[in-house]
Amino acid sequence: MSSKHVVVAHHFWGRPGGGQIVCAAASYAFNVIGYEPVLASVTKVEVDKYVDWFGIDLSKYPKFSLYGFRLRSFGIYLRLFIWKAIEKAVNEYGAQIVFTDESTYGPIKNFVENRGIALVEYIHFPIEISIDERFRGTGLYYGEDPYILERYSKFPMNMYWWLYTKLLPRYLRKNPFEIAKLVLANSKWTAELAKQVYGEKPEVLNPPIAPNVEIVSNPKSFDERENSVVMLGRFSEEKRYHWVIEEVLPKIRREAPNTKLYIFGGARTKTSMEYLKRLEDLASRKGFKTSRDVNVDADVYLVPDAPRNLINHVMDKSKAFLHATINEHWGIAVAEAMARGLPVVVHKSGGAWSDLVEEGAYGLGYTNAEEAVSAILNLLTNENNSWRIYSRKSIEKSKNLTLENFVINLSRLLAKIL
Repeated sequence: MSSKHVVVAHHFWGRPGGGQIVCAAASYAFNVIGYEPVLASVTKVEVDKYVDWFGIDLSKYPKFSLYGFRLRSFGIYLRLFIWKAIEKAVNEYGAQIVFTDESTYGPIKNFVENRGIALVEYIHFPIEISIDERFRGTGLYYGEDPYILERYSKFPMNMYWWLYTKLLPRYLRKNPFEIAKLVLANSKWTAELAKQVYGEKPEVLNPPIAPNVEIVSNPKSFDERENSVVMLGRFSEEKRYHWVIEEVLPKIRREAPNTKLYIFGGARTKTSMEYLKRLEDLASRKGFKTSRDVNVDADVYLVPDAPRNLINHVMDKSKAFLHATINEHWGIAVAEAMARGLPVVVHKSGGAWSDLVEEGAYGLGYTNAEEAVSAILNLLTNENNSWRIYSRKSIEKSKNLTLENFVINLSRLLAKIL
């Protein structure tokens, strides 16, 4: 096989998430600089919807799966076997480069070193922070971090997480800087955490905005928009849509009674559909009329698996984007909203605050419901011209996050090791 292959390994290609767009963008970037990417995973590699999801066509690249079946549950456990998929894909294609956003390749440490493979690890979040007793009390340890706590603190998900963390040490590499030729992180926030864990700081490579998310040059004006707030991200507990419906929206409606809330999200699993139904029940109990159809008059729209053109349409007619996740590692949904010229409001934590909003330079932040309400009302009323200022700032920031810039930046970093 050609030595110009590069294995791009991810545990699950079958949904539109931050990890998937990074691996898709990396595959595209390697192809641009002269390598043929091999898309590797534990189960069947499904990328037929990537053009619709991201505007990146991966259909022409070879695919390698350790097992050929589809799997819709137990996703995090797939990570534990990615090392085997990497090993077999490298052997089959003779690849000398591996790009992965997984940390569970510990069993092939000697294989990587003996074969002289240039391994590139991309860190979304150093998992050691969640499971290592040294980090208890930091607010990011399991049981303290809302990002994990919201999803894995209750039965049966707490048992699901417990078993995963018990198995994890068998597969987790000790220190990426001892194996990988290049260690990358999605944000300055993540890079600082990684330095605390490993003693060295990764290079920061922000994920790109999907190329099918147009960066608008002339967004609709404030006066052309309705009083509505948009949220985007899979229907999952850590996105805290329930918190917004229960604590934020009622306070907003007291000051701006006709304000609508649109929530778009992926809902391809039983867990996500259960959470969606829970949100509908919660909204009804709070007195809000709900709908999954944006063409029906309602207060709260909960739209699963919406097409990109519909999401863009609603963003273009709304006045604010709200992101409720605490300690979001990056925030691709925030970046997508900024590309539409939509002012954003994010929690003052994680990569969304450090890299996208840059601690208030390009958007608004909050630490509690009252601050979130105040920031949103500021935008809904355009007090002190704030809507126009932050709409312009959003576009300015998003222009640095294109796929083309991702290719340039990754190529520059790869030149140090290849």
